[in-house]
Amino acid sequence: MKYTKHIAMGAALAWVVTASGAAMAREAPTLTIAVIDFTNNSDSVPWWHGGVGTQLADVLSNELSATGDFKVIERQKINSVLAEQDLASSYRMRPGSSPHTGNITGAQYLVTGSVASYTEDTSHTGGGLNIAGFRVGGGKAQAYVAIDLRVIDAETSEVVFSRTVEGRSTDSKINLAGYLGHGIGGDFGHSQKTPASKAVRAALIEATDYLDCAMVKRDGCEAKFEQKEQKRRKSDKDSLDLD
Repeated sequence: MKYTKHIAMGAALAWVVTASGAAMAREAPTLTIAVIDFTNNSDSVPWWHGGVGTQLADVLSNELSATGDFKVIERQKINSVLAEQDLASSYRMRPGSSPHTGNITGAQYLVTGSVASYTEDTSHTGGGLNIAGFRVGGGKAQAYVAIDLRVIDAETSEVVFSRTVEGRSTDSKINLAGYLGHGIGGDFGHSQKTPASKAVRAALIEATDYLDCAMVKRDGCEAKFEQKEQKRRKSDKDSLDLD
């Protein structure tokens, strides 16, 4: 009886290990993507300068990698990788310590985006103090950004997914009037508390959720994003004067 029980327990344990392995295999990311620099198609973006396009690509890369559903290829640092391999091929490195060539992973899809629209509004709500010509406190700031997102098949150059994602931010604790919207360029990672940066990051998180849904999960989540898209398009249409 004990022998039979041990066999049963062993079989159950083997099944659990096998099932766990199968689950891990199913959960392993299979799509390889690379995010390339963003562009700016709007003339109303005061914070667009320097390397903002690269910074936004880096933020989206990090967000996509954090989902665990994508293999994100580092395209921004590819020249450094190639330089290291070129150094290895020059026989200046100790044998066995140098990287091998021919192993760079290619991306199946390229993801990019462009800022299509940006608006900001600062209003005073009363209160606050005037100090040396600047108003401190007593205000509210709102920021809105729309980003046109595209996913390109790296083999065919076909755009296989496209969507406009939006980000909004409202901040009722302005410390210094006139600061809104000028904290992103050149140092995006250290200016996350400005309304403009919050709106941009919200749009990039929305982009991440959309790509994860459309490219990986595909479990009915598409309907939610389709509703958002229809609402956005209606809002854009209503704001146009077509007469």
